[in-house]
Amino acid sequence: MTNNAKGLALTSLGVFIMSLESLFIKFTTISPFLFSFYIGIFMFISMISTFLFKEKAVLKKALNTNLPMMIVCATLMGTSNIFFITAVKTTTVANVVIIFSTAALFSALFAYLFYKEKITKNIIIASFFMFVGLFIIFNDKLEIGSIEGNIYALFCTALFATSYVLLSRYKDMNRVVLTAFSGLALSIIAFFFCDELAIDFKTLTVVMIMGLLISPISRVLLGTGAKYIRASEVSLLMIIETIMAPIWVWIFLNEVPSSYTFIGGSIIIATLIINSIYTLKKEN
Repeated sequence: MTNNAKGLALTSLGVFIMSLESLFIKFTTISPFLFSFYIGIFMFISMISTFLFKEKAVLKKALNTNLPMMIVCATLMGTSNIFFITAVKTTTVANVVIIFSTAALFSALFAYLFYKEKITKNIIIASFFMFVGLFIIFNDKLEIGSIEGNIYALFCTALFATSYVLLSRYKDMNRVVLTAFSGLALSIIAFFFCDELAIDFKTLTVVMIMGLLISPISRVLLGTGAKYIRASEVSLLMIIETIMAPIWVWIFLNEVPSSYTFIGGSIIIATLIINSIYTLKKEN
C-alpha cells in the first residue's frame, strides 16, 4: 500500500469513527456541562497516559515548547467542545455538523485578520455559497431551543477555527499533548457551571466509551493519516462526518433534519466538495 493510500484509509476511518460522537452525546440526558466535565477527564487520561508510560522525554519537551500558546489553544478547543456538546443537545445533529463544516471559511477569514494571509478567489466564491446555506438553515422556523443550538454551533466553529489558525503558526506544538490539555481545560471550565457532579453508571459508561476510545482513536487515526495526504484531501474526507453524523442519529434515535437543513446543508456540502476537488486539481 502506498503512503497516499495509507493516508486516505487511516483518515477516512478516523473521520468515520469521529462521526459517532454526536450520537453518543445524544444518548445521554445529563446537562452539557456535566457531560463536558466527564468527557474532558477521560480525554485527558487517554491522551496523557501514553506519555507517562513510555515517552516522558517527549512530554517534557512538549511542555517546554510554546507552553503559553498551548494553554491558549487548549482553552479555545475546550470551550469549542463545550459549545459543540451544548449545540448537539439543543438542536439537530445535522444542523450542528453542517454549520461546523464551514470551519475552513472562518479559518481563512481569521488568518487574514490575524496574519494578513491572502484569501484566494475560490475561498471567496465558496464562502458566498456557504453563507447562503447557513442563511437558509438559520431561517428555519424552529423552536427557540433549536435556534440557540444553531448559535452555539456557530460559536463552536468560530473558536475551533481560531485555534486552527494559531496552530498553523505553531507547527512544532505537540498535538497529542494539546488534545490532553484541551480535555483538562474542558473539565475545568465545565466544573464551574455544573450544579452537581453525580452521574449514573449507564451514562458514565457511555461517556467513558466516547472519552477513552472513540475520541482518542479517531483523532490518532486522523492525525496519522493526515501526515501522508494533503490538507485539501483531509478537508474532502471530513465531509464523511458531515454526512454520517446525521445518519447515525436518524438510524438509532429517529432524528430527522428539517427541509431547511436539507436544502442549506446540500448547498454547503456541494460547495465543500467542489472547492476541495478544485484545490486538489490546482495542487496537481
